[in-house]
Amino acid sequence: MLVRMKPSKLYSNKPDTFAPVEFTPDLNVVLAEIRLPENLDRDTHNLGKTTLGRLLDFGFLAQRDHKFFLFKHIEVFGEFAFFLEIELTQGSYVTVRRSVEEATKIAFKKHAARHQDFTTLPDSEWDHVEVPFDRAKELLDSILDWRSLNPWHFRKGLGYFLRSQSDFGDVFQLGKFANKHADWKPFLAHILGFDAAIIARHYAKAEELENKQAKAATIRQEMGGDFEDASKIDGILLLKRQEVDKKQQLLDAFDFRTQDKADTKQVVDQVEERIAALNARRYSLMQNRKKIIASLEEDQILFDPEEAKAMFEEAGVLFADQVKKDFQQLIAFNKAITEERHGYLVEERAEVDAELKTINAELNSLGKRRSEMLSFLSATDSFAKYKRVSTEMVTLRADIDTLERQRDFVHRLQQLRTEIRTLAEEKLHLQTEIEANVEARSADEDSLFSSIRLYFNEIVEEVIDSKALLSVCVNQLGHLDFRAELLDDAGNATSADRGHSYKKLLCIAFDLAVLRAHLDERFPRFAYHDGVFESLDDRKKENLLAVIRRYAALGIQSIITLIDSDLPQRTTAEPVFAPDEIVLKLHDEGERGRLFKMKTW
Repeated sequence: MLVRMKPSKLYSNKPDTFAPVEFTPDLNVVLAEIRLPENLDRDTHNLGKTTLGRLLDFGFLAQRDHKFFLFKHIEVFGEFAFFLEIELTQGSYVTVRRSVEEATKIAFKKHAARHQDFTTLPDSEWDHVEVPFDRAKELLDSILDWRSLNPWHFRKGLGYFLRSQSDFGDVFQLGKFANKHADWKPFLAHILGFDAAIIARHYAKAEELENKQAKAATIRQEMGGDFEDASKIDGILLLKRQEVDKKQQLLDAFDFRTQDKADTKQVVDQVEERIAALNARRYSLMQNRKKIIASLEEDQILFDPEEAKAMFEEAGVLFADQVKKDFQQLIAFNKAITEERHGYLVEERAEVDAELKTINAELNSLGKRRSEMLSFLSATDSFAKYKRVSTEMVTLRADIDTLERQRDFVHRLQQLRTEIRTLAEEKLHLQTEIEANVEARSADEDSLFSSIRLYFNEIVEEVIDSKALLSVCVNQLGHLDFRAELLDDAGNATSADRGHSYKKLLCIAFDLAVLRAHLDERFPRFAYHDGVFESLDDRKKENLLAVIRRYAALGIQSIITLIDSDLPQRTTAEPVFAPDEIVLKLHDEGERGRLFKMKTW
């Protein structure tokens, strides 16, 4: 049985506004003619050649997106319903009905004849009606039966065969694949013939490892970087619990003699010794401060030459101007020295004052603490002592609870570290398997990947007379990197593939090569390429058209769009396309020339 898997017809419930587009199994051309001179230099013409591909995607149950033109302009398209007829096998078709207003309720109809019109068919004659969106996708997936895509859904790779303008920027990463590489690289590896299961597991393992590492980092942050040693925490807990037991025994016995002795020893051995040391230090600082203040006062220069001159004149003694000048110079010199020394002294006094302030504060605190302890020792009220010990018990138990939580954190952290090491080893093992798989499939001349490489190079070489290389390598993280490059005569990669026209050619060549390599499988058989001839010279356009026709003869349907100015110029009167190859002709002379025969929205 001949497997087709191709769009057959696209039409709507408003044929006067959107006329039916009937596709052939081979080459289908959407030609836009620019007839008005003022439109010749415009980059976009809003005739609808690009929109057609988006409508095909809508018929193939693209997810509803408020940015999509049908929903963005719901006031214009709300009453539209579109019908996509798909050829499944020779003599077998399915039509998908999807309205704009109720885009999540789908209808299906299987039939034997092509190019049907079901716009007036009552719901009772449809096989399935008002199917919820997710269920409809599963149903269409089952009907299409593109089993070579398993375990992926039919929509996963549809972008490679419905290339919009935004999908020509990269051969492998489509516009809708802007998210994580894990969402599309395993699928791409699958259709290229690699073991995608290993690659998917590697991504899953990498994500699991990353999550574990993030959890470990969070625990370390919550712990503040302290007590990462479980043994240390266990030791502190042991001491705290022992202290709790002792105080509990004390409370149970209602006997505070042991506590009295402990407090007395603490007062004598710790508090008193610290107070004495601080007092000694304070005395030393006070003496030093006294000397600094005295030095600051001594540094004042009290001699005034003017007063000295007046005093000498009163006594009848000559005080010459030269003597006055010498004194003034001497005073200035001494002031310079004194000011520098004064600065050092002021700074030293500030340091002493700051330390004295700290010492006084600690002495006040220790004095209060000593007073409380002595009050405890001299207290006759046993209930006050009981209350004091009980309060200490509460504090100890709170400390124990905190330490136990820290110990749980540490144990969890140690467990995570073990899991991280295990995951890292498993990830490395998977990376080794991926490397071995890529090497084996690349080296095998009969592998699916080798076939795609040969077809890819064959197409590019036929179009631009330059070899092209399709390659896959494993990067340092163990993930696949896909490359499509043009080669020079020496076999080295060139930068020519970075140009827009050649990048588009590489995308087209890749899509066709993949389709051809899967011809013997249940796999899509069509490719939609928008603006296929843009920026190519006439010879390359003719070469690319020959490739497309040759692939159409192999059973691969091509739907291409172009503007008439992109047609290759021929010296003969022979047209570029046969009349039956042009399935849709658009022009800029009014609304009747557009895909939607209405005002632009």
